[in-house]
Amino acid sequence: MSLKRTIGLILVITGVILGVAKALGSESQSGDWTIRRSEIPGRVEFSLMDSRAGRHFHTSSDWPASDFSGLDFSKSGRQQVHFTIARDAGKFECDGFLHDGEGAGLFHFIADPKYSQEMKALGFERIDEDRQWAMAIHDVSVKFAREIKAQNLQGLDTDKLIAFKIHGVTPEFIAAIRAAGLSISDSDKLIAFRIHGVTPEMVSSLKQAGYEPDADKLIAMRIHGATPEWVEQLKKQGYEHVGLDKLIAFRIHGVSPDFIGQLQKLGYSHSEPDQLIAMRIHGVTPGFISGLQSRGMKNLTIDQLVSLKIHGMD
Repeated sequence: MSLKRTIGLILVITGVILGVAKALGSESQSGDWTIRRSEIPGRVEFSLMDSRAGRHFHTSSDWPASDFSGLDFSKSGRQQVHFTIARDAGKFECDGFLHDGEGAGLFHFIADPKYSQEMKALGFERIDEDRQWAMAIHDVSVKFAREIKAQNLQGLDTDKLIAFKIHGVTPEFIAAIRAAGLSISDSDKLIAFRIHGVTPEMVSSLKQAGYEPDADKLIAMRIHGATPEWVEQLKKQGYEHVGLDKLIAFRIHGVSPDFIGQLQKLGYSHSEPDQLIAMRIHGVTPGFISGLQSRGMKNLTIDQLVSLKIHGMD
């Protein structure tokens, strides 16, 4: 049976689910769910959709199969199912159909009235219906909140806590970054680390190379692709300890190990970082240099090359 046909079958239980939701009042929310197989072992792709008037929501991600209490993914054929997903913020009661591990149905979310009080006691306030809903979806547990609170972070609030859970800013990640030698307490920077891929290994590598990176430079390096591996390639070209600002500028303007290698073959070894950047900004390419040399204009300095390019020499 196709997933489309399965979705059609769930309409027979729509009235029952929505009737229960209405009876429970404002503390309940209802919508549609779908499940598909995931490429990650032990997980499934689970989607929740709520498109009632005034509310449009759709989330889809890989969830642990163990989260679906009462659901047997090993059964073949079509089966009518009921399962519960329990979170600290509330629980999702789900009904529908499953066919060979894929299916769809209707969910009914029941918020836990104690959750907002427990979170408020930890300093996380303004947990309205929408936030509690999001915190249930992303499994922002009281335990997680307590552990993050213990990290003594700046700018931490309820929305940042949700962002931490979404992007994977865990107590273990924070501890590893600090153990790598970076003292950090800014919540926004930690979120940016996870978004852009700043890892404890990156911090350790730069520290071992003699650098003292701050959070902003680490983020800029990742945004522009100045990875430790790329820095190692520069070392092989004789640029062993270029400043972090210069490394970032190298990536922005295209000063690559290959570019440096071509210049060295043309007789320009160990050029200053600022000169390399200026060459790239003004379009002084290896082809431009070799063209001048073929016309007898040899032994020009980099400053002369840049000047010629600025003044229109081709």
